[in-house]
Amino acid sequence: MYVAIWIFLSFTVIVYNKYILDPKMYNWPFPISLTMIHMVFCSSLAILLVRVLRLVDPPSSPAMTGNLYVSSVVPIGALYSLSLWFSNSAYIYLSVSFIQMLKALMPVAVYSISVLLKKENFRSSSMLNMLSISFGVAIAAYGEARFDVWGVALQLGAVAFEATRLVLIQILLTSKGISLNPITSLYYVAPCCMAFLLVPWAVVELPILREKASFRPDIIVFSTNSFCAFALNLAVFLLVGKTSALTMNVAGVVKDWLLIAFSWSVIRDTVTTINLLGYGVAFLGVAYYNHVKLQALKANESQRKTQQDDEESGKLLQLQERGDRKNETQA
Repeated sequence: MYVAIWIFLSFTVIVYNKYILDPKMYNWPFPISLTMIHMVFCSSLAILLVRVLRLVDPPSSPAMTGNLYVSSVVPIGALYSLSLWFSNSAYIYLSVSFIQMLKALMPVAVYSISVLLKKENFRSSSMLNMLSISFGVAIAAYGEARFDVWGVALQLGAVAFEATRLVLIQILLTSKGISLNPITSLYYVAPCCMAFLLVPWAVVELPILREKASFRPDIIVFSTNSFCAFALNLAVFLLVGKTSALTMNVAGVVKDWLLIAFSWSVIRDTVTTINLLGYGVAFLGVAYYNHVKLQALKANESQRKTQQDDEESGKLLQLQERGDRKNETQA
């Protein structure tokens, strides 16, 4: 149930953003403005849930101080704003199907950055897997009928920024014992994202928007689009809470195939045989990556359980020895 809700909302947000930004559809090609609208909406609802209704508690151990916010949250907010800006911009130039194929490079980017920042050890087997994913995406790109260099550069930049953000979350937050769910993440990160986007928005999009002063955005379109973006964060919270992050990764693969099929059948984007062949190779690499992660999680869980059993056995032996000594003393 939770997996289906997440797939539906993620699917909806991607297609909705494409509809708004694509010049051939709604024709509102202002990705920074769209991202800022999302951030304002999500910030407002997050503040309502955390501060007004108090339905979600902010982290208390450790507390989010000013210094901690600047050193940990601000860098993540900067990367998140760039990731959203670049990924939304890519929808103007590329098809939904091809963007999903390029997103298959995410494990490659995360692994490479983790190795560079010494959060993960270099393994030749892992690198071989990453190369197979990259090779598959390269084949898909070669067969792309609507290839746009600028669009590809934007999407690859978005992948790089998002991968760096995910690794920095482990370094700057998780290592310090700070645990943020999607609502508290929005509460802290969304205002920061909005602040970082103000300068590029004022330089890049504001002058054009002033020239198009006669254009009146549809309130229903942008409010429902923003609500879907916020609901997606809630769905992430429910999905990870009820299952695991790995389940979300596997569900993401299903969602990508659905989006490719939708892009081809409904939006009428061209999906070539070479596209599918390349993405098939990348898909196998991503599937193997998820399999390895699952095996590692199972091994860690088994090791943790064994340690707990050993500790409990040790405590029982100590209690038994104390009881034997007490009986000997009484005798």
